[in-house]
Order: sequence, then structure tokens, then C-alpha cells
Amino acid sequence: MRTGTATSAAPATSASPVRVIAVASGKGGVGKTNITANVAVSLARDGRRVCVLDADLGLANLDVLLGVTAPLSLLDVLHGGRRLDEIMVEGPAGLRLIPGASGVEELTALTASERLRLLDEIDALAGTLDVLLVDTPAGISANALHFAAAAADVLVVVTPEPTALADAYALVKILAGRYGRREFLVAVNMAAGAADAEAAFRRLARVADRFLGVRLEYQGHVPHDEALARAVRGRQPVVLAAPAAPASGALAQLAERLVRRPLARPTGGVQFFFPQLLTEERP
Repeated sequence: MRTGTATSAAPATSASPVRVIAVASGKGGVGKTNITANVAVSLARDGRRVCVLDADLGLANLDVLLGVTAPLSLLDVLHGGRRLDEIMVEGPAGLRLIPGASGVEELTALTASERLRLLDEIDALAGTLDVLLVDTPAGISANALHFAAAAADVLVVVTPEPTALADAYALVKILAGRYGRREFLVAVNMAAGAADAEAAFRRLARVADRFLGVRLEYQGHVPHDEALARAVRGRQPVVLAAPAAPASGALAQLAERLVRRPLARPTGGVQFFFPQLLTEERP
């Protein structure tokens, strides 16, 4: 198993491939969407061209955490004839948000043709982006597995709780067995401290290595911080609402670590899907 981090790659530039990172979790309530929002803002604030896809298509809430209003959503693209650039909204620090829909049951399980249409639209954004973050649904639904399997990198968010670690293991097991993923990034949220987070990561990495033969790479932790809860209530990313808070510093470090590590699968554009996914789902 791999427990270190790599920081040798240069920051993204306009000539660099788009870095596609899916943020996933085995269960809800671990702060996955909050981490996505704050990582996105941190990267955009540093001058990177960032787009966030709210792929939690039935219960989307990234717009709430970013404090923006999204009059249209992916429902209007898939069922209403809109183009992707018509529904995107600008968020903090100039990031772009592709909003999902909330309370729309038909989007919780997209058909293969709908997923391909959506990703074809996203691929057209390649020349305007440095980083695409995908906030996947929690758990192991069809949409969650598809988006996590398709991205070049997948960041699994866990907490030190045994249930969160068990559900994260289940997610990794399915992605490894069904889609052949061999490497996963891991961030530990709501940790009591560095030792607590590292111990949780080691427990997960040990069983993943032993029983699944996959590598987990530790990306750091975000401490339990009341400033983060206050920021959520205020509909602001904590890195903007309380930049000096411990959680803000940890989130900024996590963002920088994610984009400075070597690309898992270098591509010339978004090139979102693995070849096997394209083979399985294209007519």
C-alpha cells in the first residue's frame, strides 16, 4: 500500500491536461460535498480554472454550500433541450458550477445514453479548464459508481468512524472489482487530530491492500472545526468565511496536494471515461 504523497508535479497551466477528480464516499454525512466545495474555491482562488459538476443529481446541494442561486440544472440539459453552458453559474473566486437537481427522482439513475450525452457536453469544456471536480452521490448507486469509475482520480472521503470506514471499503471493493480501479486517494474528515486521521487511514489501507490488492494514497485530513459548521449555516465555504480556521488551512493544503501530484492518466482533454466504460456503453 502507498501512504505517502507526491508533490513534484507543477501546477496546472493552460497547456496542461485537464485534471478530473471525482470526490466520493461510501456513506452520507462524512462531509464529501463540503470538501468538494472548499477544494474548488481554494483552487480557483489560486488562479486555476475550475469547474465543479454536482453529480449528486437527485439531491444536489453544492449551490447551497457555495452560496449561489442556480435557476437551471442538469435536468434542463437532459430533458429540456438546454446546453451545458446555458445552465452553468459562477461561484466564489470565479469557479464554475454545473448544478445538479434536487428532489428529481428520474435523475438518480441515468440511462447509459444520458450519461454519455452529459459527458460529451463536459468534454467540450476541456480547453477552458484546468481542474474538473465531480461531487458524486454518496454510496454505491449506479450514478455514484459510474462517475467515480470514470474520472482519472477518485478521492474517497472518510471519517474515523468504523461505519464510514466499512462503507468506504465497500465502495473501493466494487470500483476495484467491477471497473478495475487499482489506486484511490483518501482524505480523512472530522478527525480529532493528525494521529486519529492517520490511524483511520492505516486501518482502511491495510484491509484494502490485503483483500483487494489496491493502493490507497493518503492526502491528509481535515480537523473537526466549529468554524466549518458555522460557514455551512451561513452558506459560505469555510476557506472564505474563516480563512484562519484550522479546517481552512487543511482544506487549502488538500487542494494543493491534489493538483500537484502526478496525473494518474494523462489526457489531452477531459477524456472523462475509461476505455472500458466507453466500450460498454456506446452503441
